[in-house]
Formats: sequence, structure tokens, C-alpha cells
Amino acid sequence: MRIVPFVFAALLLLVHAELWFGKGGVPHVMSLRSELTEQRARNDEARARNERLMAEVADLKDGVEIVEERARLDMGMIKPDEVLVVVAPGSR
Repeated sequence: MRIVPFVFAALLLLVHAELWFGKGGVPHVMSLRSELTEQRARNDEARARNERLMAEVADLKDGVEIVEERARLDMGMIKPDEVLVVVAPGSR
């Protein structure tokens, strides 16, 4: 009869060890929390990028100003009544 409390104590220690260091233990939960934090940061960055792209698409669909700006910057286009002035960097 004296061995029963020791067996129960050993079983309790085994269960406790599994809770702390097993598959669902504290180290595993902490690593999952850090992964979750990193993923949320990546999601926030992607969400902000998507919002910028959606705003740009809406501007391209609705307005001509952004199309003109893109044509000027990317292709060097100018309007018929404009004069193109190029300023070289470092010149004064």
C-alpha cells in the first residue's frame, strides 16, 4: 500500500512533463506565437500593398491624370504645346 502514492506521483510527474515539454508544451506554443506574429506582419504589409494597387487601378480606370503621368515618366511623352526641359543632376 505504501507504493501507491509513489506510483501516482510518478504518473503525475509524467503527465506534467508532457504538458510542459511535449507536442503541445510551452516551447512549442511560444514558437507558434512568434510565427503568428511574423505572419500577421507579412499580412499587414500585403494588405497595404493591395490597397495601394487597388487605388492605382481605380485611378487608371477613372482618371486620365495618372495615365498622362505614366506616359511622361515612362515613355518621355509630352503634349503638343509643352516644352521638355531636362535638368542634369549636379548642374547649376
